[in-house]
Amino acid sequence: MREHFTLEENKDTLVAEKMSGSEAVIKCLLAEGVKTLYGYPGGAIMPVYDQLHQYQDQIHHVLARHEQGATHAAQGYARISGQVGVVMATSGPGATNLITGIADAQIDSTPLVCITGQVNSKLLGSDAFQETDIVGISTPVTKWNHQVTKASDIPKVLAKAFYIAKSGRPGPVLIDITKDAQFEEFDFSYQKCVGIRSYKPIPQVDEKKVQEAAALINSAKKPLIVWGQGVILSEAESIFKAVVEKTGIPSAWTILGASALPTSHPLNVGMVGMHGNYAPNVLTNECDVLIAIGMRFDDRVTGNLNFYAKQAKVIHFEIDPAEINKNVNADVAVLGDAKASLTQLLPYLKEKNHSEWHQRFKDLYTIEYEKVIKHDLHPTKEGLTMGEVLKEINKQSNGNAAIVSDVGQHQMIACRYADFNITKSNITSGGLGTMGFALPAAIGAKMAAPDRDVVAVIGDGGYQMTIQELGTVFQQRIPLKIVVLNNEFLGMVRQWQQLFFDKRYASTEMTNPDFVAIAKGYYINAQKVTKREKLSEAVKEMMTSDGPYFLEVGVEKEDNVFPMVPAGASVSDIRLE
Repeated sequence: MREHFTLEENKDTLVAEKMSGSEAVIKCLLAEGVKTLYGYPGGAIMPVYDQLHQYQDQIHHVLARHEQGATHAAQGYARISGQVGVVMATSGPGATNLITGIADAQIDSTPLVCITGQVNSKLLGSDAFQETDIVGISTPVTKWNHQVTKASDIPKVLAKAFYIAKSGRPGPVLIDITKDAQFEEFDFSYQKCVGIRSYKPIPQVDEKKVQEAAALINSAKKPLIVWGQGVILSEAESIFKAVVEKTGIPSAWTILGASALPTSHPLNVGMVGMHGNYAPNVLTNECDVLIAIGMRFDDRVTGNLNFYAKQAKVIHFEIDPAEINKNVNADVAVLGDAKASLTQLLPYLKEKNHSEWHQRFKDLYTIEYEKVIKHDLHPTKEGLTMGEVLKEINKQSNGNAAIVSDVGQHQMIACRYADFNITKSNITSGGLGTMGFALPAAIGAKMAAPDRDVVAVIGDGGYQMTIQELGTVFQQRIPLKIVVLNNEFLGMVRQWQQLFFDKRYASTEMTNPDFVAIAKGYYINAQKVTKREKLSEAVKEMMTSDGPYFLEVGVEKEDNVFPMVPAGASVSDIRLE
């Protein structure tokens, strides 16, 4: 019997011992502190699963019902924990089923390590059973990928994979391991990767650029901060809050930046973008200095770039040099980790109180409240609105729940109306816009944060794309709260068809199954609500339930999400109705 590996004193190096490549994969995961991984077994990865069975007391494997669900679950795990999510699948269709989740993780900067099995190295290129070139397929949507054909390469490649996935701007990595490499034996040792010669993940902050940025901020009369997920990824929430409060600058957020600053903070002026708040969108084109922190000027944030903040001096705090001047030219670019950059910036900033400028935001909020918010949260019409469901979730959770939303109208409503008191509370698919994201991502989020309330808010369309993951909820006994806002439409597409295609509802009306019966088929407590007077009690029952709970809420079929910046329009041309 082999002795259990040990860590050498003061080193992250495992003492060498003879073992198979498949066991080496598990030892590498253990050395990286992996306690949970998501996946689906199959022929080409079976040797690793066989070894995983021997270590099930140290690593908990979660059997998803589809490989896409495994990637989204790992994303949810990573997004709420800040750790690397780990996924495992077999070759061929198992590997290709990972691609949507990997692409989602790439554009949303989520650290994943995906391990796939592959046919024997001698069969590569022969169209063997379940062979696909997953390295070639995944190259455009991974931060790095690599194929392993020799067992001895496994430790150094996996060490590099974890380092690349988590360092700098995070992202997904895929490692493809041939079956013969999994069976091959070698002398195993492991050392964590702490650097790669050709890879510099965190740029050194230029003090001169920080001073230039501070000078512009200090001289601004009408400054506006727009922050993104970079603040959360760098764990810069505290220093960011200090910058906001010292400068007194109104601050708005992108979808993935939500929750870095509490919703209730007086200088939090709401969300920017296509369905963002009226004031920050309009005043983007009136500010004199725009300070972008950890965001990438996505097209859903900027609208038509020809009309975006042309009057403003732009300061861009960003870790990825490729994002500088990609969409919006920066007058001052401060490269570096957001936490480090803002820490250096703070002493140079003057204490300010832009009260008159801030009042403009308050005045425009009043207009938005009267035309939109009041009707979403306090409706007088008969049908239920999505907004009042979120209002009730806020009430029952005291604004402390992590909200995991899918993609569509409900997503915009969730982002706009959820109360976020705690960071890492808004988990959604931002850049790729992946329907089917929420249910499996909520599984991962709840497993990473078992002491937090995690509520999946999903539309009836996206829910059915990964509804089979109810099986994972049941098998793992995850006390997840699932809310489906059912308008019997692909709501966001229908809204566009109504507004821009003369109400030609082409292939967007849904004939849905009995969602409650399906949930009960998975032994999950469930109910459906269609009346306002039943909503509060139903949400309370869900939130106080000890186990998983499914709540379907029938909402108005033709309710739209406003404000809205039409495609191709300026953000200041945002529509309230």
